[in-house]
Amino acid sequence: MTVQLGMPQTPKGAGTGLPLATRPADAPPGLLDRYGRRATDMRLSLTDKCNLRCTYCMPAEGLEWLAKQAVMSAEEIVRIVRVGVDRLGVRELRLTGGEPLVRADLTSIIGAIRSNHPELPISMTTNGVGLDKKASALKAAGLTRINVSLDSLHEETFAKLTRRPFLDRVLAGVDAAWAAGLGPVKLNAVLMRGINDTESPSLLAWALDRGYELRFIEQMPLDADHGWTRRNMITAAEIRGLLSTDYVLSPDPRARDGAPAERFEVRRRKAGSEESQGPVLGTVGIIASVTEPFCSDCRRTRITAEGKIMSCLFSREEFDLLGLLREGASDEALAERWQDAMWVKPKAHGMDHVGLDAPDFVQPDRSMSAIGG
Repeated sequence: MTVQLGMPQTPKGAGTGLPLATRPADAPPGLLDRYGRRATDMRLSLTDKCNLRCTYCMPAEGLEWLAKQAVMSAEEIVRIVRVGVDRLGVRELRLTGGEPLVRADLTSIIGAIRSNHPELPISMTTNGVGLDKKASALKAAGLTRINVSLDSLHEETFAKLTRRPFLDRVLAGVDAAWAAGLGPVKLNAVLMRGINDTESPSLLAWALDRGYELRFIEQMPLDADHGWTRRNMITAAEIRGLLSTDYVLSPDPRARDGAPAERFEVRRRKAGSEESQGPVLGTVGIIASVTEPFCSDCRRTRITAEGKIMSCLFSREEFDLLGLLREGASDEALAERWQDAMWVKPKAHGMDHVGLDAPDFVQPDRSMSAIGG
């Protein structure tokens, strides 16, 4: 028996932007789906290229990159963001990759978006390599805050996970982002069984000492090597257990408000006791996309580097927005296609019900680097 999770195979015609279900003419405005969710958080990938080769994302030899002409230009990115904000109710923008820092025109893209949308929160997810040289310019251009991937503080482990000896560059980038005012600086860590899972308490201690917000992310089935298994994944429950050796976690009283991370206040654990001692040291987030999904309150819409709309990170359905734009479509036509694409967003990805002994599922064709987190 084969268990297939997530989205169904892309039906014929979906890649052209043809909807699988017709959005009613009287549907409310904005990026609404059939289940009443409204997407206001836009994740936009600037490139599929990356200068690391993280084991949970890319093969050691890398991937075949998109041709330059297939990737959205700066002007096309700015226009798509404008359509999302002005016509469809997008209220927050996250720039992703690949690795956004590899785009030479990154600061000009941010500057143009900021000029059009003075109040729009603009964040960016990066691996941090080269960030130390660009953090101040990014802040001046209009970037609001930053997320940096950091899975280990040990050089050997970092190199094993990323296949590159760049830990010192990443740490320099984190410090530069803080100094430039790109806060709160958030750190993203993926725990891999038998590799960096035992580092979780010390990684949290390091982040708390420096005022950074650490977020642990369950490894998702989006690796290009297709090596993910449910059995090898470190679950959110295990992450909480690992942290409990040194800390007591209690739910953050602030509303989650559609955020992917469940936040916890962190207090030090009293030695030999289940009780905490001292004040709140900060917060930690856990993103449990697999075992504790938050699909019912998902507010995200995704645009890949070649301008394809994805309603879900695990979707097998893509809708071409860039092709329509290059054909000379109006902003209204672009907005309508975007709305049609989001209308057919699935109710859930379905991964939470699969047990440890179930066969591995058929994961999406794209890896994380090709989608944009």
